[in-house]
Amino acid sequence: MTTAPVPGSPPPVPAPPPAGRRVSRRAAAVPPSLAEAVEARAAALRAAGTPVTSFTAEPDGTPAPHVLEAARAAAADTASARRPPAGGLPALREAVALATARDSGLSARPADVLVTNGVEQALAEALATLLDPGDEVLLPTPYRPAHADAVRLAGGVPVPVVADEASGYLVSVGQLDAARTPQTRLLLFSSPAEPTGAVQPAEAVAEIGRWALDTGLWVLTDQTHEQLVHGGATAPSLPALVPELQSRCVVVQGVAAGHGTAGWPVGWLLGPADVVAAATAVHTRCSAEAATVAQWAAVAALTGDQSGVAALRADLDRRRQTAVALLRQVPGVACPEPQGGWSLFPSVEALLGHSIAGRTVHSSAELAEVLLDRAHVAVVPGEAFGMPGYLRLSYALTDDELVAGLTRVQQLLGSAG
Repeated sequence: MTTAPVPGSPPPVPAPPPAGRRVSRRAAAVPPSLAEAVEARAAALRAAGTPVTSFTAEPDGTPAPHVLEAARAAAADTASARRPPAGGLPALREAVALATARDSGLSARPADVLVTNGVEQALAEALATLLDPGDEVLLPTPYRPAHADAVRLAGGVPVPVVADEASGYLVSVGQLDAARTPQTRLLLFSSPAEPTGAVQPAEAVAEIGRWALDTGLWVLTDQTHEQLVHGGATAPSLPALVPELQSRCVVVQGVAAGHGTAGWPVGWLLGPADVVAAATAVHTRCSAEAATVAQWAAVAALTGDQSGVAALRADLDRRRQTAVALLRQVPGVACPEPQGGWSLFPSVEALLGHSIAGRTVHSSAELAEVLLDRAHVAVVPGEAFGMPGYLRLSYALTDDELVAGLTRVQQLLGSAG
């Protein structure tokens, strides 16, 4: 029998946590970053005097002059030292709405925008707003580690939906529907996808959107790389193609990828007014606002000359073609051609179980170790993306670095026996 508490008495003392548990189950469910571990080993080799070509890089170009000038002007203005509004500077929210209409064909109001410290925070806060513990999230796989980890931190359950290189890494409605259960709450969708660079055709995007509408699911769509498409591909916005879904769709996006402002992270989420209001409340409890100087730089990046984005896209397209051509010369490596982003995701399953540089490799994680130790090339194994048997290589390097590094990969893997 439970005794009712006496009015005015202190609340009952909660039971102590299980012995030996020092962190929350949510925190423990987030694995260490394999990409960071690879880069740490590469840094140690460099410190010891060994040159290493790192295929873990992201585009980190220099901001355009008008973006730099906006940052300088904001830094010189004492008003920038004051805390900005919780949802972001009004000028930036308006710029996001206008840029979204320009780039995605998706109509939005400034009030529909919440500015965050980068895309990862937008993802985390959107999922914290939409998920309850145990809610399932359909996650096309290979996936960005940040996607899976943000789901886990929100108490959700990632449900991988695997699409391999035979399908061009394109997930189908049939696969999504087969993975759906009564606990499914949301689909996390991105095109171009990371790490594969896969771009869903417009008709496939529309079909997925109509399926989500019919099934009553929410959709979180990551449009971070929408402008970095190659070979004539386009990356249509899902809610723009299926406007009826906008009441159950949240878009996350950021300004760094195409504007050389990775060190000034500014992202945002865009969605229905009630969701944005709830996410803003979550945001104010979790983080300070993005730095005012970075927000003004983002305004300039979104509203000013866009030729820098086009130049980056052209550079990446050239390097993409070079990297694909070189990797396709390696026996046992199957390398689909990405249509967006800045990464390759070749299959190396045919090499597993073979001896490479005197070591029999049984997994892509072991192969990545051999490539670093023997070829002095840093790559991220597919295990980081939910797809063992693959490697992720960025081609956001200089032309010379790209060719030199991939030549060493050719030489090492060509000796597999």
